[in-house]
Amino acid sequence: MPDVSYVGKALPPTAPYRVGREKVREFALAIGEGASVCLDVDAARAAGHPDVVAPPTFAVTFTMPVIEAFLRDPAFGWDYLRMVHGDQSITLYRPICGGDDLVTTIHVDDLRTRGGSHMLTLRCEVADTDGERVATTKLLLVTAAEGES
Repeated sequence: MPDVSYVGKALPPTAPYRVGREKVREFALAIGEGASVCLDVDAARAAGHPDVVAPPTFAVTFTMPVIEAFLRDPAFGWDYLRMVHGDQSITLYRPICGGDDLVTTIHVDDLRTRGGSHMLTLRCEVADTDGERVATTKLLLVTAAEGES
């Protein structure tokens, strides 16, 4: 059983993640996003951005590894091997751009058991190093309760 004492708590913020221009370009191309502001720094600057603009889903590239580390921590007790991704949303407060230094804080919003499954709701608050909100991601993860398959 996952440790319910985590519900309502925030994990320590991550070290800053530097958004790389090439990472943004690679991600954009990988998902089929061909907008010039995502691929060309001159086009992004002409549109008023400081650097290339990441597609909205780019946040998963740096939030998911932090989430995975938390879920694999034996102290939390999550069955990572039988987990499925139930839902996810991303709210952007401003575009993520190349050169941004971003800090992620995971919040454990909910954990409940229903129908033989544990359902975990996590929220990642992403801010720049000045503390300004950049994005909020929310995800629902599901895994079988003990003795279930």
